[in-house]
Amino acid sequence: MQFLHKLPDRPGWADLDAFYASVEQLLDPSLRGKPIAVGGGVVLAASYEAKSLGVSSGMSGWRARELCPKLIFVDGHFQDYQRLG
Repeated sequence: MQFLHKLPDRPGWADLDAFYASVEQLLDPSLRGKPIAVGGGVVLAASYEAKSLGVSSGMSGWRARELCPKLIFVDGHFQDYQRLG
């Protein structure tokens, strides 16, 4: 079987954990450069700004706020994630 395209020498890498947060910053430019998390009771995704302060997906919301008092929680826009993904 022949392949039409040569596979890359290195596997690709995408930070899908930050994807939702990046989309939120794209949709609302006022969130750019700020620590944000998608979710509420549990962090579904965290921006790079929030990650640099220790916030990660799966973390409880209260723990995330403890690590990052200026953390901004936003609701998810799942239709936009599908559209932009």
